[in-house]
Amino acid sequence: MAEKKLSAFERYLTLWVALCIVVGIGIGWLLPVVPELLKRAEVAQISIPVAILIWLMIYPMMVQIDFSSIVQAGKRPKGLAVTLVANWGVKPFTMAGISALFLFVIFGGLIPHELAREYYAGAILLGAAPCTAMVFVWSYLSKGDPAYTLIQVSVNNLVLVVLYAPIVTLLLGLSEIYVPYNTVILSIVLYVVIPLVLGYFSRRWLLARRGGEWFSGVFLRRLRPVTIGGLLLTLIILFIYQGGRIMESPLHILLIAVPLSIQTFLIFTLTYGAAWLLKIRHAVAAPAGQIGASNFFELAVAVAIALFGLESGAALATVVGVLIEVPIMLSLVSIANRTRHWFGRFDRAAEEEGVTEHG
Repeated sequence: MAEKKLSAFERYLTLWVALCIVVGIGIGWLLPVVPELLKRAEVAQISIPVAILIWLMIYPMMVQIDFSSIVQAGKRPKGLAVTLVANWGVKPFTMAGISALFLFVIFGGLIPHELAREYYAGAILLGAAPCTAMVFVWSYLSKGDPAYTLIQVSVNNLVLVVLYAPIVTLLLGLSEIYVPYNTVILSIVLYVVIPLVLGYFSRRWLLARRGGEWFSGVFLRRLRPVTIGGLLLTLIILFIYQGGRIMESPLHILLIAVPLSIQTFLIFTLTYGAAWLLKIRHAVAAPAGQIGASNFFELAVAVAIALFGLESGAALATVVGVLIEVPIMLSLVSIANRTRHWFGRFDRAAEEEGVTEHG
């Protein structure tokens, strides 16, 4: 099923990421002048090439948000409530706890403490950012309700603008990794607020000019490879800087992946289970679990670069999040599809009430 529904970019994202690692390491090793040139293209510690690529990644997500649909969530709010509690009341803090346990305690003898702190910071940046784009793919593969998925993603995006910076600052502060609050705010403005505003106004203009059928059937389809293409080019730049560290400590990639993977399965289990306890139909329960399980890794990568630099362990940790995202999420899609019958009576009840969308 996944073979038919995912684009070539999305289907083989893990392979593309691996190739970007090789290309980035090769460029950094064979052409040391390239990192030097990239460092010159920085303003206020923000890489201009990376900023442009981040916008290319994020804009296609933001332009899909239909703000008028958010008001429909009030009709059946349980699915929205579950994902909001999981994403903002649970996920950042379980990520902090699991990452600290593995990076500082269990793997404490394998990772230098200062480097472990950088990896921990990257994990926090991932844990505080629920997925916004790829979740539409996961929802589609598990036969999720597209209208309600859009509502869940839209509301989470709005909450992200308000809560991401305070949560990241709080958790990094508790770990004694102090970062300038204004730097986090600047990153949010650059990589969330500006694309959100551009997406809102361009969406309105395009719908008025070309109509909904063209917008959904042509424009959005053409944008799909833009996000992944921007991501892959960003990764090449990242690994131009990260290559030396990876060659010195390849084991660290695996060590970082362990807590990130455990966190992913844990959040999906908690959210999906809560939806079952609340008798939410499967078409809403599956996307609710997937939004929390996956990460807005584009934003996490961008903020890691802005806060800690292209060569930091924090940036490397967010890239590992990208590396493991697709295979793990496909496994969760399989779990959701195989357990659909658990929600049978909730689905039947919704059909009897005539519910076909919005929850």
